[in-house]
Amino acid sequence: MNTTRIYKDRIVGLLFLGAFLCYGIGRNLFESQNNSEQLTGSFLIIINSIFVIYIGIFLRKTIKSYHFLVANIYLFTRIIEAIALSSILVNLIPTVNISYDLGYHIAMFSLGVGSIPMCYVLYKNNIVVNWLAIWGIIGYSLLSLGFLMELFGNEWSMYLLIIGGLWEIIFAVRLIARV
Repeated sequence: MNTTRIYKDRIVGLLFLGAFLCYGIGRNLFESQNNSEQLTGSFLIIINSIFVIYIGIFLRKTIKSYHFLVANIYLFTRIIEAIALSSILVNLIPTVNISYDLGYHIAMFSLGVGSIPMCYVLYKNNIVVNWLAIWGIIGYSLLSLGFLMELFGNEWSMYLLIIGGLWEIIFAVRLIARV
C-alpha cells in the first residue's frame, strides 16, 4: 500500500458509519405516525446528508491529487445523494405526497455511479489495499445497476445493495483503525 493517507481518514470512517446510522434510524422514525418521532427522524436525515457531503469534501481532498475530474465527480454525486436523501422531508408539507423511496433510489444510484471511478483511483494509486478497491468497484457497480433497475420498476436493489454496503462498513472500519 502507498504511504498516502486519506485526508482526515478517521473522521471519514466515522462519517461513513454515522451516515448509516443516521439515515437508517432517521428513515424509520420519519415513517412513524408520531409527530415527535417524525421530527427526530427528520433531524437525523438532515444530519445524514451533512455527513454525506463531508465525506465527499474530505475524500475529494485526497482524490484530487491523483485525478481532479474524478474528485469533482465524486463530490458532485455525494451532493446529489445528500439532496436526494433529504427530499423525503418534503412530505412534511401537508399538501405534498411523493414516494418515500424515489429520493433514496436516486441517491443510491448517484452514489454508485460516482464511487466507481473513486474506487478506481484508490486502486490505481494504491491508496488502499487492492482487494478493497476492487471490492468497491464491483460493489458500487452492482449497487448502481440495482438502483437503476429500481428506477425502472424492477425490485432488485436490495439484493445488489449488500456488497456495496458491506464495502462501506469495512472501508470505514479500516480508515478508523488506519489499517
